Amino acid sequence: MTYYMLRPAGTSAATGRRPMTELEIKQTTQAIRALEADMKAGGAWVFGGRLHDPSTATVVRATEDDVMITDGPFAETKDHLGGLYVLRTDDLDGALAWAAKVSGLIGTAIEVRPFLAEMTS
Repeated sequence: MTYYMLRPAGTSAATGRRPMTELEIKQTTQAIRALEADMKAGGAWVFGGRLHDPSTATVVRATEDDVMITDGPFAETKDHLGGLYVLRTDDLDGALAWAAKVSGLIGTAIEVRPFLAEMTS
């Protein structure tokens, strides 16, 4: 079994997609919860979570003699990490199948990356 990270590869601002309506958010959230239940039932689920807006971020940068703490995201960008899944599947094909389902629900590309073997044991 290999561990994979699945994360949206872009935000609506980056993809040109219009923001969802409240009804669309509610419907999508219900569909995502159902998909997450399927991931758990299938034994693939390890961890998943959604994050607050990038404006809530705090960045810590340590050098040899100083620690600087600033509010806000690390870089100005249209893309930001809104959430991720960590799944455990037999192979890449299994992770890609779950990514396709997530992509279909949220309407954006999903980046799939394996964890290094030494990190998963």
